[in-house]
Amino acid sequence: MKNNKGKGLLGLLILVVAIGLFGFFAYDTLKNSGQSADASVAAVTPTQTDAAGESEDITAEGETEAGLESAETEAETQAETDETAAPSERKGIKLGLDLAGGVSITYQTVKPNPTAEEMSDTIYKLQQRVQNYSTEAEVYQEGDNRINIDIPGVSDANAVLEELGKPGSLVFYDPNFTQVLDGTMVTSAKAGITKDQTTGQDAYVVSLTFNAEGTKLFADATTQYVGQTIYIIYDGAIASAPTVREPITGGECQIDGMTSYEEAEKLASTIRIGSLSLELEELRSNVVGAKLGQEAIQTSLRAGLIGFGLVIIFMIAVYWVPGLAAALALIIYVAVTIVLLDAFDVTLTLPGIAGIVLSIGMAVDANVIIFTRIREEIGVGKTVRSAIKTGFAKALSAIIDGNITTLIAAAVLFFRGSGTVKGFATTLAIGIVVSMVTAIFVTRAVLYCLYDVGLSDAKFYGVKKERDPINFLGKKHICFALSALIIVAGFVGMGISQAGTGNPLNYSMEFTGGTSTSVTFNENLSLEQIDAQVTPVVLALEGVSQVQTQKVAGTNEVIIKTNSLNVDQRQAFEQAMVDNFGVDEGLITAESISAAVSKEMKQDAVVAVVIATILMLIYIWFRFKNIFFAASAVLALVHDVLVVLTFYALAKWSVGNTFIACMLTIVGYSINATIVIFDRIRENLAIIGKKQPLAEIVNRSITQTFTRSLNTSLTTFITIFVLFVLGVTSIREFALPLMVGIVFGTYSSVCVTGALWYLMTNWQQARKAKAREAEAQAKAQQTKVKKAKRGAATAK
Repeated sequence: MKNNKGKGLLGLLILVVAIGLFGFFAYDTLKNSGQSADASVAAVTPTQTDAAGESEDITAEGETEAGLESAETEAETQAETDETAAPSERKGIKLGLDLAGGVSITYQTVKPNPTAEEMSDTIYKLQQRVQNYSTEAEVYQEGDNRINIDIPGVSDANAVLEELGKPGSLVFYDPNFTQVLDGTMVTSAKAGITKDQTTGQDAYVVSLTFNAEGTKLFADATTQYVGQTIYIIYDGAIASAPTVREPITGGECQIDGMTSYEEAEKLASTIRIGSLSLELEELRSNVVGAKLGQEAIQTSLRAGLIGFGLVIIFMIAVYWVPGLAAALALIIYVAVTIVLLDAFDVTLTLPGIAGIVLSIGMAVDANVIIFTRIREEIGVGKTVRSAIKTGFAKALSAIIDGNITTLIAAAVLFFRGSGTVKGFATTLAIGIVVSMVTAIFVTRAVLYCLYDVGLSDAKFYGVKKERDPINFLGKKHICFALSALIIVAGFVGMGISQAGTGNPLNYSMEFTGGTSTSVTFNENLSLEQIDAQVTPVVLALEGVSQVQTQKVAGTNEVIIKTNSLNVDQRQAFEQAMVDNFGVDEGLITAESISAAVSKEMKQDAVVAVVIATILMLIYIWFRFKNIFFAASAVLALVHDVLVVLTFYALAKWSVGNTFIACMLTIVGYSINATIVIFDRIRENLAIIGKKQPLAEIVNRSITQTFTRSLNTSLTTFITIFVLFVLGVTSIREFALPLMVGIVFGTYSSVCVTGALWYLMTNWQQARKAKAREAEAQAKAQQTKVKKAKRGAATAK
């Protein structure tokens, strides 16, 4: 016993040291966040290149080496970045435009009157490119032939311009300097590292991928000119002159012969920039300040701290010793998550802070599943130590299945999504992995330590007795009718809104675009002064319903973005600035701007969600060996999304960047509760089998997991509610629909998914029973016919 107590004390001491260590790193990361915005600049190399050496060769992708080692490439890039950057540049989480500002660059097309398709294609490609700096970068159209790029987390506009380069023309020429194809036919260009099969040394390459037209043209050229040179010309200068080793017909190739990774990345960057549909020239560049003031950041962090404290109090009050173990594990979870956000170079925005706080509530889920199982085991007479061991073992499948389904969604969103979707996926994946590890390993270790030091009485852990099943299925028709009514009301609301305003939802400027007005005031106003004095004046103007403000660093200039204004409204805006603030009218300029969330980005998000849903369906089908589990779960996800969409429609809630993050969060969150219930149904089917009716098994399973469903939702709801009460407007836009999603996600898991599975399974069983009955009748008829024939034969 003394030996166990000593082990427990030693374990708790190690835990305290771990909390102190991770806490220090997390504090240091937060303290330095946003102070060194230039860190991301060093990751991309200049695009202007000299003529390549004669040693470069071009071959089919994968023919010369064993394949591109992407992980090694990323590590190499990071190592080189760290070597060239000052130590202080790598500290702290990169903050977004709303928290720390960044660089705003405006390009103008060389072509005087580009088409809408050319502008849209160029904007989308630039959006993909600037993600090298940040997934939260914004690219949108300004006027008829200008493109504005806002890149958070950097502060040196000249360095960004040098690294990003001047987007110009890129052409591939044959040895006779006849054009083979142009840069628009290149879909991707990536630097990489392979191993030379002869020497075993690193070889630096650039991998190219072409579209269908480019694949054919390049195949024809490389087939004709094997052993000769293909010239890659950028802005009139030779960027590379590789020799063709073999015909390249598959649409993918590698250029090798580079002497360093920097040289390979320089060439890849040049090719990427030259693949734009339009040639651009720099018009202006500014360093812009944060969109939100320091007070907004502090308020949100304070709300997060309060929410986290309330979750810890709730866990200890409800689960006692296990709750204390979960609280200590959650502290490590938060600290590790903060450190990893820095390590993975995630750009953190204000909605991102809300996402982290949300993930704290979600991290409780695994602990609640485990603790509920432990209480059940104690309730059937097991010792506390045995109950802890069994509780973790029985909870493992539900935890793993729930987290893997959400990880599948995160992975698809990261690889298929763009912009804020990709940033959200990164944060989500980090939160899932860290929460699963802390729940399964850290919480278990802490719980055993607390047990060993003397907290071994069952009264410290609680007992959950088996209760009579609640007849949830008895109310299934009422629940189905309620869900249908809410969803139909949403579509009716969107139809009415479409008829009245031309839009089914209240889209914000991120979705619809608007008017950007640059105003130079007579004094340097702070963001707080702008919010208190300027914003109310703008909102008071007729036709203005949305306002975003942003300062240009080192000047008195303020960029004020509003919903689209006509000529009269713009004149009224300018007059209001002159009358209220004495602004020189000549220092006011206005331009129309496009949506920051492009059509392509919306399509990427939709495609990503569809693919993620299909993959989750396949995974659940595979794990549960029953298609009806998967179908019910996916239908529940669709239900939850449509209910939240109804809220947006009927409440006229603003639909902006946070809308995408909100919907994705709901998809990832609600699947967990459904998986837990299905896991219990699967377990009870294996134990009880045909001893009880199917309806009773479903009701029993939902009843057994009901406490878990409520407690997990309550802890998550608490964190979001605190954010809603204390947070700023942009946080409230995220928090309120998310609370609606949490409530209805819990409702659908408890009242809809089990009923759907029951109806599908009951229908299948009825079909099988009917088939068996028909088969039995057919056999009986055959027997009757045979008897009749034998009788007839006997009579003869």
